Amino acid sequence: MIDEDRQSAILNRPKAELHTHIEGAAPPAFIQGLAKEKNIDISRIFREDGSYDYRDFVHFLSVYEAATSVLTGPAEFARLTTAILTEAAENGVVYMETFISPDFCGGSDVAAWKEYLHAIQDAADAAQRDMGITLCGIATPIRHFGPDKAKLAARCAAETAGEFIVGLGMGGDENQGRQGDFAYSFDMAREAGLHLTTHAGEWRGPQEVRDAVEDLGVTRIGHGVRVIEDLAVVDMLIEREITLEICPGSNVFLGVYDKLEQHPIEKLRERGVKVTVSTDDPPFFRTTMRKEYADLMRVFDWDAEIFDQIDRNTMDAAFCGADTKARIRKLLEAS
Repeated sequence: MIDEDRQSAILNRPKAELHTHIEGAAPPAFIQGLAKEKNIDISRIFREDGSYDYRDFVHFLSVYEAATSVLTGPAEFARLTTAILTEAAENGVVYMETFISPDFCGGSDVAAWKEYLHAIQDAADAAQRDMGITLCGIATPIRHFGPDKAKLAARCAAETAGEFIVGLGMGGDENQGRQGDFAYSFDMAREAGLHLTTHAGEWRGPQEVRDAVEDLGVTRIGHGVRVIEDLAVVDMLIEREITLEICPGSNVFLGVYDKLEQHPIEKLRERGVKVTVSTDDPPFFRTTMRKEYADLMRVFDWDAEIFDQIDRNTMDAAFCGADTKARIRKLLEAS
């Protein structure tokens, strides 16, 4: 058991995460405030205590999209960016990658998408200056919107690839369609120099992860935890040096696992998979990076050496440019 001083040092160390969704990180009070400003009634998506209310993963997607409905322009996304980076910085996060959907930011129209990105990036630049947190974006096709809409999202990504938009990563309902249905979009992004990730192995089993790697050519997998059910796929991840963006609190909250003690993150790490830790949609799942670290210490007895390894995995797999990587590594290593 780690003593209290060492626990405190781990909780207070600088942190980096690779798997968040910009809309999903919206504090519920922020969304409620926007809805009130716009006279939009979305009270059904909140509990009495003000937190988000949903029954299961599919209902979660519905609540997520309802919350997103009040984010109607670039100015709201700029305010949202400031709100989520403020909360992340308060939990010691110095580097964050976030999924941003062109579908929700201008209806996948390239010109409108650029306006949204300009506003988001301005807010991110101010947060980096004022709070010391760096944000990079991953353009995100929504799987259950289908392959044709994904092509439009990928075109937006390709047109804005650079220091801020650094990757393409599919989200949405994993039970809709196949990974290979979206190969055209991922090929377009790859040709534009973007890094690639996709959600897989959260709700479907190990074959979904294999398909993501083989059909889309991704270097990271969002979640991926169910690979533990097929060690051949686990070993494929190790051989190909694929990194998993694991969100333990999300997986437990949504019922992929009943409790953290059943979560395979430690088994995957011990076998040699490159695992990282992220919060996914933190206010929806009532988590923070500080809480994730506390829970991993409590359940798996992770110590500073293991969190050092997590930091290395995270920055090795980060999609940002070399200069940003070097700067963030120094911040993490200083702890």
